[in-house]
Amino acid sequence: MLMETTARVEELRGKVTAFMEAHVYPAEPVYARHLDQVDRWTVPPIMEEMKKKAEAEGLWNLFMPDASLALGLSNLEYAPLCEIMGRSPIGPEVFNCSAPDTGNMEVLLHYGSAAQKEKWLTPLMRGEIRSAFCMTEPDVASSDATNVRTSIVRDGDDYVINGRKWWITNGKHPYLKILIVMGKTDPDAAKHKQQSQILVPADTPGITIVRPLTLFGYDDAPHGHAELKFENVRVPAENIVLGEGRGFEIAQGRLGPGRIHHCMRLIGVAERALEAMCARARSRETFGKVIADHQTVRADIAKSRMEIEQARLLVLKAAAMMDKVGAKEARAEIAMIKVVVPNMAQTVIDRSMQIHGAGGFSGDFGLAASWAGTRGLRMADGPDAVHSETIAKLELRKYN
Repeated sequence: MLMETTARVEELRGKVTAFMEAHVYPAEPVYARHLDQVDRWTVPPIMEEMKKKAEAEGLWNLFMPDASLALGLSNLEYAPLCEIMGRSPIGPEVFNCSAPDTGNMEVLLHYGSAAQKEKWLTPLMRGEIRSAFCMTEPDVASSDATNVRTSIVRDGDDYVINGRKWWITNGKHPYLKILIVMGKTDPDAAKHKQQSQILVPADTPGITIVRPLTLFGYDDAPHGHAELKFENVRVPAENIVLGEGRGFEIAQGRLGPGRIHHCMRLIGVAERALEAMCARARSRETFGKVIADHQTVRADIAKSRMEIEQARLLVLKAAAMMDKVGAKEARAEIAMIKVVVPNMAQTVIDRSMQIHGAGGFSGDFGLAASWAGTRGLRMADGPDAVHSETIAKLELRKYN
């Protein structure tokens, strides 16, 4: 087997599954009603209640690899837990394991100074605040991180930031307190040494929310995505992360775990879509027989099961390699799952929508929203084409 299931992981799987069934799934309609009836950009009280219960049960910061701060699970150990959380759109946040906070916490853990960790990592790990990662820009092709134009200029004891960023997840979250902003500190340096990352408190003067952005019409409240403008935003020089010219290096280190976590969660999304597909096929009749008795439907169910299993194994392989040789050496496997898993999940959800008939395209079953989010992940953390190019280059090197 790829992974011998340890007693610890098996126990955690049972606990996370039980918690999801007892608290998260029943909370979904309550959460949705809150967003329909109250200001969409407020956090439903039920979320904070669930977070407290999860933390009390020790189901907290499960992604964090540092054993001194959390359980210290490996990527391979975390994978099945992340999949279970991913079955619900609100699941990861309940366990303080939602993006982009997980990636930002790892940036602070691996690259932050002691003072930066104390000020920002500690409250993030407590689930008291939210964070955002600001790299993508509207005026350049941000799939190439060296294209960023936002300027970060040293001015005495401060840095001054000017630029525009968009698709900033958590950009409208009411608990947003800290932004990690990527920009250029030295346009004349070597290509991959021009960029730096800096910590910017969300209430710093000069930051403007230009507009909220929707993904296929979904605003993803209350975290949302936003376009932000930085106009002469001034922060202390000690807010620079790791040092000038290290931004591209930090970005690459952040994206490995971030990409695999997205894929782990999407396995759970696909599993829930397949379950809904089977339940619907068993409960409805067309042309004198239940939908599940139609050969084309059975073929779709079979293909979905096979595709999910294949994708899961590839994710587990990538996780195992990250644990053994690190994200850099596992970059081919990480690129593969980033292409394979969102495409697989999108296809499975689409089949489930089709079998649900007109209802599948409504908001009644959650499938349309899942499809939209999954399609978006074929662009987030790099588009399919960029990852495919990486895979091909690494494959061709074997034949030099």
